[in-house]
Amino acid sequence: MMDLAVRDDSTDSCQASNDYNGHAGLRILAVFIILISSGLGVYFPILSSRYSFIRLPNWCFFIAKFFGSGVIVATAFVHLLQPAAEALGDECLGGTFAEYPWAFGICLMSLFLLFFTEIITHYYVAKTLGHDHGDLGEVTTTDVDAPSSEFSMRNMNSNAAFLRDEAAYAVDNGKNSYKTRNEEIVVTPEREKEAGLTGTNYGLESGNAESIDNGIIPVSSHATNLTSVPGKDRYSHEGDHQVASELGTRIVEEDKEQYLNQMLAVFILEFGIIFHSVFVGLSLSVAGEEFETLFIVLTFHQMFEGLGLGTRVAETNWPESKRYTPWLMGLAFTLTSPIAVAIGIGVRHSWIPGSRRALIANGVFDSISSGILIYTGLVELMAHEFLYSNQFKGPDGLRKMLSAYFIMCCGAALMALLGKWA
Repeated sequence: MMDLAVRDDSTDSCQASNDYNGHAGLRILAVFIILISSGLGVYFPILSSRYSFIRLPNWCFFIAKFFGSGVIVATAFVHLLQPAAEALGDECLGGTFAEYPWAFGICLMSLFLLFFTEIITHYYVAKTLGHDHGDLGEVTTTDVDAPSSEFSMRNMNSNAAFLRDEAAYAVDNGKNSYKTRNEEIVVTPEREKEAGLTGTNYGLESGNAESIDNGIIPVSSHATNLTSVPGKDRYSHEGDHQVASELGTRIVEEDKEQYLNQMLAVFILEFGIIFHSVFVGLSLSVAGEEFETLFIVLTFHQMFEGLGLGTRVAETNWPESKRYTPWLMGLAFTLTSPIAVAIGIGVRHSWIPGSRRALIANGVFDSISSGILIYTGLVELMAHEFLYSNQFKGPDGLRKMLSAYFIMCCGAALMALLGKWA
């Protein structure tokens, strides 16, 4: 493949010049217009999130979040994988590129490599933080902040060993539930059954509300998740904040693990989107007669793509020490395409998008980026948000879920439509 990539230009049947046709003033204006559109797209979700000093209504972030998810999925298939297949399948390349669909092969390898990276990182993060999800060790309550009212739970087996990784319980106001894989144990306040008690005791009721006496386990309203929950939404925001007495406990360790996994996912996503934005900017700067159409389309393209990235950045639980990270990541995306357009204007006589080297480079990086966005869109966004999230539970959950699905379809449809021109 290397020999094919560097073969003599005299035998190269690929494009030998670009279609640049002047209009330097409009091309310079494109730098600033795309800068503004990219910034609006990526910063709107951040401005409507908890990291912003501007308090926008919650529905703003809801729309941006699911619209952006649809945009990412459509970008992967329509704006990355299809152009990559065209570039690497160009007749002028010949050789191995004519014998095998390299765009799809590289995309597949990228997807599996990303998955491998994530599972290995997840394993070592869990190991480094001192716990393994496969460890069914005893749940302890030392150093957990206890509320003013004493909460207690009767244990089935005179100990707390049955509270394991496949179970979690929540302590809420009036009625609470402890869920396992096979049954749900409802926790009801003892004072609902026995009037006149000064404290509030919570009894476990399994099946037909049979209570079992034995060990008492103090729990806290802060400790809403003492164990890991299978399929827990990795992008959900925890409503409870840690207190000093909880530092170093399993709650903090799981929050740290969740943060590190989220951070890895969002950095990989930005990596894929930024590479795509570089080639988009270079192509725009040397476009010919189609420049005006391409300019308009790419303005919306960058806005929608920024919206998709911005929602992922805003969804990450950045700690207080990293509160500027979302803004810096947004800035990196905002500047990438305008800088690429400016560079393309500077090298407009030497940069040839249809040359052999440019086709291979563009096709390979678009293929890699498509694998990243396909994995992120289908697994991290669609599966986790809709299947494993708690955000659609409750009496109004179905309506909210269908609204989110419709918004996501709109984002995918609009981004796919833009593929007709760019």
